[in-house]
Amino acid sequence: MSKSKTTTKTGATSLKIKKGDMVRVKAGKDKGKQGKVIQVFPRLGKVVVEGVNINKKHLRPQRQGEAGQIIEFAAPLAVSKVQLVCSQCGKVTRVGFTFDDNNKKVRICRKCKASL
Repeated sequence: MSKSKTTTKTGATSLKIKKGDMVRVKAGKDKGKQGKVIQVFPRLGKVVVEGVNINKKHLRPQRQGEAGQIIEFAAPLAVSKVQLVCSQCGKVTRVGFTFDDNNKKVRICRKCKASL
């Protein structure tokens, strides 16, 4: 019996990438770009990264005499397409877990063992 994702009581999957983390895109049209995570969607398994996966949306004018607009926004990316960048060593890394002095679970860099 293999478990691909851990689920909570609400049905949301737990992700190792959190809001505010620096990530590098490892697949797709923005491969190699780096940015900060703005928003996380655990149930969908997606993240929104600043300056990555920019889409354009054409909006019609809402009132008479108003001009239409083209809005650019960052669309969600699959969490499997991004990898965490360690703030200490600056390398892309996997996320590990350990317990600190207060028995609190903390994320660590697998390469330099620094706390994330």
